[in-house]
Amino acid sequence: MEQDYLPVFQNAGMGTTIWSPLAAGFLTGKYNDGIPAGSRLAIEGFDWLKERWVQDDKIQKVRKLGDLAKKMNIPLASLAIAWTIHNPNVTTTILGATKKQQLEENLKALDVVALLTPEIIEKIEKILQNKPKLDLA
Repeated sequence: MEQDYLPVFQNAGMGTTIWSPLAAGFLTGKYNDGIPAGSRLAIEGFDWLKERWVQDDKIQKVRKLGDLAKKMNIPLASLAIAWTIHNPNVTTTILGATKKQQLEENLKALDVVALLTPEIIEKIEKILQNKPKLDLA
């Protein structure tokens, strides 16, 4: 998240909206072993999305997150969504479920937020290696 927004969050009390917290389904783990028929990334014309997400380093991170979720006995999708809403600067996370079952699964993230201890957040950050550095210069 751009650090330019931090003053808005801190001083104006506003937050940000997270769009596609599951990264077009990538953070469900369904693309870990290829692109399933009928999935979003299998649709003709979505090559740009496939190129963005289906990369070895990103798949390895999703697998590690999946291992963490399994140890916590929760779905990977719930962990990913909970991670977004755990951020105090996030006020809204837009879910993109296309089926009722997906929506019900995604809403389990509300219960998972309580499981995100500082230790779990640290494990997630070590896996992702994408936490922005605050530039104080």
